[in-house]
Amino acid sequence: MQTHKTKGIVLRTVKYGETSIITTVYTELFGLQSYIVKGVRQSSKKNQGKANYFQPASILQMEVYHNELKQLQFVKEFQWENIYNTIFFNVIRNAVAVYIVELLQHCIKQPEANPELFYLTEETLLAVDTSTESIVANIPIYFTLQLSSALGFLIRENFSSTNHTLDLKEGTFTNNIPTHTNYVTGEEVAAIANLISIKNIDDLKNIQFNKTQRRQILQYLQTFMTLHVEGFAQLRSIEVLQQIIS
Repeated sequence: MQTHKTKGIVLRTVKYGETSIITTVYTELFGLQSYIVKGVRQSSKKNQGKANYFQPASILQMEVYHNELKQLQFVKEFQWENIYNTIFFNVIRNAVAVYIVELLQHCIKQPEANPELFYLTEETLLAVDTSTESIVANIPIYFTLQLSSALGFLIRENFSSTNHTLDLKEGTFTNNIPTHTNYVTGEEVAAIANLISIKNIDDLKNIQFNKTQRRQILQYLQTFMTLHVEGFAQLRSIEVLQQIIS
């Protein structure tokens, strides 16, 4: 069977048998895939620490077998694509990375390649690892907005002095109060509009939120995702994230 080299972002890993794992990976070439990785939990000197490569949010370079007719693929070789400096050791940065990974799992259901989304996720995780604390605190909101755009249900950039209500169901700013309850008014509307216009992570340093504002906006965006992603459920990581990010 032919092998392929691809980068991959680990989303989830579970034990398989006595010595192996099954890992869910968002890949550059094939989108969402599940792989069996044999022998990485063996206690031998050769395999010591190999299972650590498959922690959620890890970015790997892999050589994989791929058969479109199978749901489980196999990994032949793997190595670090990027080695994080902080994500696996810093509580706040790890919580942000876990949120990104869990959000992807809730939004991506089919094994379709989407290089734009892969590179967005890779770039965002690297920023979580290296950016200042003020930027990292705003990345969950930024990534949620960018992810929705990549998936095709972005919020329109039509905020104005008259269009000052955000209709979460329609994904647009309006001058009328919707007949449903899924809308946002108040100062958070302008803040969300400002964030939508940001396309570069470094520009997040210019966004100043307090903890309450950041928590409220992120909750609004969870509602937005629920309305537009079939089967979207409450993220387990968001409660932790809301508690530790200032």
